[in-house]
Amino acid sequence: MQRPLENFFRALRAADIRVSPAESIDAHRTVDLVGYQDRQLFKDALCVALAKTPDEVANFETCFEMFFTREEFSADDGEGNRQPPEGAESDADFAEEIGNVPLAEMLLDGDGSEMAAAMEQSANRVGATEIQYFSQRGYFARRILDDMGLRDLEKLIAQLRRSGEGGGEGDEDGSDDLAQRLEQGRRYLLDESRQFVERQYELYARSNGEALREEFLMETRMSNLEQRDFVRMHKIVRRMAKRLATRYSRRRKHTRRGQLDVRRTLRRSMPHDGIPFEVFWKHIKIERPKIVVICDVSRSVAAAARFLLLFLYSLNEVIAQLEAFAFSDRLVSVGDILENNDVETAIPEIMAKIGFRSTDYGQALDDYEENFMEDLDRHTTVIILGDGRSNFTDPRIDIMRRLHDRSRAVIWLNPEPETFWGTGDSEMLRYRQFCHVAKTCSTVMHLERVIDDILKSYART
Repeated sequence: MQRPLENFFRALRAADIRVSPAESIDAHRTVDLVGYQDRQLFKDALCVALAKTPDEVANFETCFEMFFTREEFSADDGEGNRQPPEGAESDADFAEEIGNVPLAEMLLDGDGSEMAAAMEQSANRVGATEIQYFSQRGYFARRILDDMGLRDLEKLIAQLRRSGEGGGEGDEDGSDDLAQRLEQGRRYLLDESRQFVERQYELYARSNGEALREEFLMETRMSNLEQRDFVRMHKIVRRMAKRLATRYSRRRKHTRRGQLDVRRTLRRSMPHDGIPFEVFWKHIKIERPKIVVICDVSRSVAAAARFLLLFLYSLNEVIAQLEAFAFSDRLVSVGDILENNDVETAIPEIMAKIGFRSTDYGQALDDYEENFMEDLDRHTTVIILGDGRSNFTDPRIDIMRRLHDRSRAVIWLNPEPETFWGTGDSEMLRYRQFCHVAKTCSTVMHLERVIDDILKSYART
């Protein structure tokens, strides 16, 4: 059971269940204690040893049933197309030919467990558990069958057909019947091998396909994402936020071994004739940031605003004070909506309240100055998401200057390419002179990098 258990651990890792080397050793010891006779006990014991969260328990249940259930070469599916060929007395006339092809013998014997064991062994030899992509299913199915002896079986079928065409009447009937039954067995093997490889793909490789899709979506412009991708994107953004949250979750000091604080060490060693009895190391102190977010949720940037709001909603645990505002023609505070609702409710409510209207940046900045500017201080980072297009209204550059002077940093994330800035009704070039950072941010990957840079900026030596 050593190899099956190791393969099972690989399948669990592909199902987002973390299995460390130490946990795999514990699982082996658990199996030694409980044995394999009682399936339910075996399953529960492994679950206790390996699954650590409710989500992992649910994934474990699905993975266990898929891995330890063998449907290949089982009973008929009701349509009569999965039954192996049955043997007949006339097969004795071709005993020598059949004896030279073990796969033909197994098919005519009709022993499903023997064929299942042979397929499992062939799969191990050809490395079917190493399948990576959906397109490899046919390749591995054929390699498994070739390892089982499919080519010899096909040669035998062709030989029997030639014998039937050139022999006597009795030979013709017997060889043709046997060739037909072996051909039926060949099709049966093809069906079962495809099903077997499909299960291997589900166990070991489906997560690879998901990862490729997610990588593509992370590099796709947020404005080009389709409605069917939103659920998947929500999961991606939550995972990205969780990764950053783990990195910057609380105020702490990190000891950086290898970077000696020479000044403190020498100063402390002076009373001891320069002997460094105490060694001091440099520290990094990471503060929890204070962030103000001002989102343009007008029609032209609604998709990008949706994901920024989602990302900041997920980052709430690492931000000491998050103040969120949204605007189209007017600016409103949306912090209470983010605080008191789950994300699936909060974001649509924000978009319904203020989104999809014509844009007026000057009015939005005026609303912010009148109601919220006093809360701004030198510890606050202001993030503005928008295209800077104000429909030829007064852009209120004077308020933008005051916003710059009062805050720690002003970061403008524009979903448009920089070549579009300043064209038409865009006031981006005028706004940019009062931004500490102004970048194109059109994908979720850009968004993660920018937020990560903001959090890093709060780490100071």
